[in-house]
Parts: sequence; structure tokens; C-alpha cells
Amino acid sequence: MITQIDHLVLTVRDIETSVAFYETVLGMRVQTFAQGRKALHFGNQKINLQTLGQETRNHACIGSGDVCLITDWAAEKLLEHLARHDVAVLEGPVTKTGARGPITSVYFNDPDGNLIEVSSYD
Repeated sequence: MITQIDHLVLTVRDIETSVAFYETVLGMRVQTFAQGRKALHFGNQKINLQTLGQETRNHACIGSGDVCLITDWAAEKLLEHLARHDVAVLEGPVTKTGARGPITSVYFNDPDGNLIEVSSYD
């Protein structure tokens, strides 16, 4: 029945701070939609950004997101890139299990404390 994830939503304190982080550090493309909302595009997916209270149908809170993103970069290249952008690595590279099997993962937080896992399949 379900074939893929189309988008996720992260709740953030400041949309522009988050846009700058995801655009600069993770190379995502920014799109404005629906009366000024912001989306971060990568591959065939996107992350929508919202501020606390913007969406009343969910139980969102700032910094509660936990997202795993797939890269084609080697872990060493990713670590060097994160260091250049002063992003503190919480863990990794470590071996974890992804949707398609073993992955090598690096963990860090975005400006709002959301846990970001960037992984590569071996």
C-alpha cells in the first residue's frame, strides 16, 4: 500500500535559521510554498518547516525530530564537511541498520536540537 515517504515536517524556532543550516550544511534546495511556508528539497523528498503552533492537528514540539538522511559521500568526507561548518558530531561513524540493510551513520543536531543522522550504504 505505502510506497515511499513524500515529506516530513520539522518544528523549529526560527524558519530562516533552519533554512540557512539545511541549505548550507546539507545542500538542500529551498522552496517557498503555501503563503510563505518553507520546504527543503533533496532527491525526490522534502522536509517542510513549521513553527510551534503553526499546525494545530499534531502534537509538535521544537527539537523532537529524528531524521536519517542518505548520502553518497564517504564518512570521512562528511566529517570534514561538518567540521568546516562547525557542526559538532554526537556519534559516528558507526554501523547501524537502515531500511535496505547495514549503513554507516554520523549523528549531529540541527540548530533546534533535532537529531540528524546522515548515513551511507556500504
